Amino acid sequence: MSPFSSFQDTGSTVRFVNRQEAGEKLAETVLEEIRKHPVSEGMRFLVYALPRGGLPIAAPVAQRLNCPLDVIVAKKITRPDNQELAIGAVTADGQVVWAPHWSAFAQTLAQHQTALEQAQAHAQAQWQDLSPEGTRADPTGAIALVIDDGIATGMTMAAAVRSLRAQQVAQVWICAPVAPLDLMPFLQEMGDRLIILATPAIFNSVSRFYKEFPQVSTEEAASYLKDGGWGWGMKKGR
Repeated sequence: MSPFSSFQDTGSTVRFVNRQEAGEKLAETVLEEIRKHPVSEGMRFLVYALPRGGLPIAAPVAQRLNCPLDVIVAKKITRPDNQELAIGAVTADGQVVWAPHWSAFAQTLAQHQTALEQAQAHAQAQWQDLSPEGTRADPTGAIALVIDDGIATGMTMAAAVRSLRAQQVAQVWICAPVAPLDLMPFLQEMGDRLIILATPAIFNSVSRFYKEFPQVSTEEAASYLKDGGWGWGMKKGR
């Protein structure tokens, strides 16, 4: 689906200092993509982060685009007997994506339903922790940029994209500092534009591509939304 894609590095040794640096680099690349491939006049941008780690990455992008920063909460659905194995993902509003051949991992359908319900409850709880005060920007007809600090399997990103499509956005751009090279066809199929700074062939985990990769607390995540989030771009006159 994606007519414009940006893959800047396919090496396995690329590293960002921290999320702040990665977010600034991603913001520069997003602006460069817009300069190369302008959008239609009058189109609105909205930036959506996958919390919590996606918020420090997304904030500089929203600031550079002068647009609101929002969140979409998606959680992995894990195999009942193996909490490390993701078999799908679900958003707080109930959009579900299953991994290919997910049914092969099932012991019973009831166990899968339980795993789905547990993941959605976790997503809803995090959504409540980060829920806005006041009116959120309407995504209908907007260009939505969905941003995370890295994409490992694509499951939570896929669920987030499905949620935005259901809200009638005009386009979805998938953006991240790093994602596996072999995941690019899947991400291109999901998004209208794909902007990834590094696409290493050898991946293992998101954290290995950052020198500093601490957990982002709920309080820190909420601070990005208060300082530059809900209605931030509208306050600036957008």
